[in-house]
Amino acid sequence: MARVLTLLRPQPFLALIGRRKPMVCKMSMDSRARLVFAAAVEAVQPDTIIRRSIERKGDSVTIDGHNFTLKHNLHLVGFGKAVLGMAAEAERLLGDHIVKGVISVPHGIQHTLQEHGKGHLLLKGHSRIKVMEGAKNNLPDAEAQSAAEGIKQMASELTEKDILLVLISGGGSALLPAPIPPITLVEKLDVTRKLAAAGATIQELNTVRRALSYLKGGGLAHFAHPAKVVSLILSDVIGDPLDLIASGPTVRSEVWPEEVLSVLERYKMLNSLPASVKEVLGRPGPRWKVTKEDDAESGHVHNVVIGSNSMALMCAGRRARELGFRPVVVAPGVCGDVRLVSRLYGLLARFACAREEPPSEIAAEMLSLGPEVGVESWDLCRTMQVLDEGRTEGWGATCLLAGGEPTVELTGMGRGGRNQELAMRVGLELRDLGVPPNGPVFLSGGTDGQDGPTEAAGAVTDGGLYEEAEAQGLHLETFLTNNDSYTFFSSLSAGQRLLVPGLTCTNVMDVHMLLIPPVPINIR
Repeated sequence: MARVLTLLRPQPFLALIGRRKPMVCKMSMDSRARLVFAAAVEAVQPDTIIRRSIERKGDSVTIDGHNFTLKHNLHLVGFGKAVLGMAAEAERLLGDHIVKGVISVPHGIQHTLQEHGKGHLLLKGHSRIKVMEGAKNNLPDAEAQSAAEGIKQMASELTEKDILLVLISGGGSALLPAPIPPITLVEKLDVTRKLAAAGATIQELNTVRRALSYLKGGGLAHFAHPAKVVSLILSDVIGDPLDLIASGPTVRSEVWPEEVLSVLERYKMLNSLPASVKEVLGRPGPRWKVTKEDDAESGHVHNVVIGSNSMALMCAGRRARELGFRPVVVAPGVCGDVRLVSRLYGLLARFACAREEPPSEIAAEMLSLGPEVGVESWDLCRTMQVLDEGRTEGWGATCLLAGGEPTVELTGMGRGGRNQELAMRVGLELRDLGVPPNGPVFLSGGTDGQDGPTEAAGAVTDGGLYEEAEAQGLHLETFLTNNDSYTFFSSLSAGQRLLVPGLTCTNVMDVHMLLIPPVPINIR
């Protein structure tokens, strides 16, 4: 009788969306999760974000609401892993007004793109933009420094009639090394490496980097003055802080030597500094004097984030809706230890899958975990409210989306990355919640297509992971202890759970996805 009443009960429109495309709904939860992830990556392709951000009408271009007149006065520079594709699209749109350009991109990127059939992300043979490859293994090197010097030289020659278009993406800091003489590149790298090893925060690292560099912390914009500077930024940092992405070369962030010395003293590095670093930090005052001209400089600089994790999640949500899910974005800034992050997702899954009102202890534990993993309490409360409404009103399947960059404490010598390890741990959390299509599915993937030193971006998991592994003689805890998530997923069912999208050409951190099947309505 209860089943009959359920069938007869009027259902909200959103609950019926999943029935509009029956062929789509026959797809497995695993397949739909992979399609949603692909949509997130597609949304932040370098050519796509440039095309979406530049509006060209004749000799006028509009970027982020600002209009610029083109009179063969456009110069282009860039640095980052996705910048080659960004530059190719910018040249396609504005090439007739580009005077010249210099971009600093990863070693071997042109060959790699050609090999993977990504020729549309390469510059044409007649391009006015010079491509300089460097930063092998993502470390600043002589080639990257040469590119940085070329970029500085170009910026310094500009006049008030010129426009400098700056393209920035993740990896830009390593590709724009310009230590202040007499500091050498090796000395600067040694100082920042020791700081990182000592546990310095990203803010502290950037404070030191900026003080030892000509171009970071607004240095590039300073040298380009009085030209107009427009920076188009693909963010790979939680919260999209402009001063942290590639160490903010077009964002004035003045650093005084006293502030840097305080950081170095905190980590007991003052006595081991090279003489060159001591000399630069011993110079009085900031790197350059702030004059009326410098104050006017800020009005000549426009920094625009054109691609981010939030944008990827938004487009992923649209695709999820097309595939029969109600999308809910939980948060774009998940961070902290993967063990805590996996616990939060396990609790969210239990809350979402409950047929009746979940125990209050679940909500209480989620709210206590939230701040530790970068998820605000109000975001969790909003998510729980939406899930409660879906439970009482009979909405169909739900897709919870989140992004960010959790961390892994290394205790072993195995192969893997944070996404694959997170998927393993969430699989354990889902163990007693059933298997698809009646149980939840979890996906974690890096939008750059690489999770640690592996070919995988992440993995897809569900409540059947533990039993499946045990049946094949694979003990999850052993692999977790050795941080060997890639070996685990490669060995499990011939690697079918691995997420291997190939070369993605972009990076806006990670995408996490929890697919919740429809929860039957209990009618009293």
